Amino acid sequence: MTLFYVLLTLLILDALLLIPVVLLQAGKGGGLAAMGGGGGGDTLLGGRQATTLLTKASWWGGGTFLVLALALSILSSRTATPESILREGASRPVPARTLPVSPTPRPAEAPTTAPAAAPGAAPAGPGQAPAPAPTP
Repeated sequence: MTLFYVLLTLLILDALLLIPVVLLQAGKGGGLAAMGGGGGGDTLLGGRQATTLLTKASWWGGGTFLVLALALSILSSRTATPESILREGASRPVPARTLPVSPTPRPAEAPTTAPAAAPGAAPAGPGQAPAPAPTP
C-alpha cells in the first residue's frame, strides 16, 4: 500500500518537472506544415539538431512518467487500493425519484359518459359541449 503512494508521489513530481521542461524548449519550426513541400524535407521530421539539456530532460522525464504510470496501473489492479470514486458511487443505492404531482383540482362530479347529442348535431370534439341541433 505504501509503495503505491510513493510511486504516485514520484509520478506527480515528475509531471510537475516535465511541464516546464517541455514548455521551455524552443520550437523546431514548421511542424507538420514543413513536411509537405519545398526544400528541407530530407528526413521525416525535419533536420537533425543538436541535443540540448532540455531535450534530454524531456526524454528522461517522459520515459520516467510512462514507467511510473505503468507500474501504478499494475499495482492498482493487483492490490487492494482505495476504491475509485466512480465505483464507490455505483455501489451505493440511489433513492428512487418520484415525479411531482400537479396540484390541479379535480371536478367533484365528473360525468362518466357524455350527454347524448341531438339528432343531426355535429359531433363534439374533446373538451367541447355538443352543438345544439339545427331548428327546421
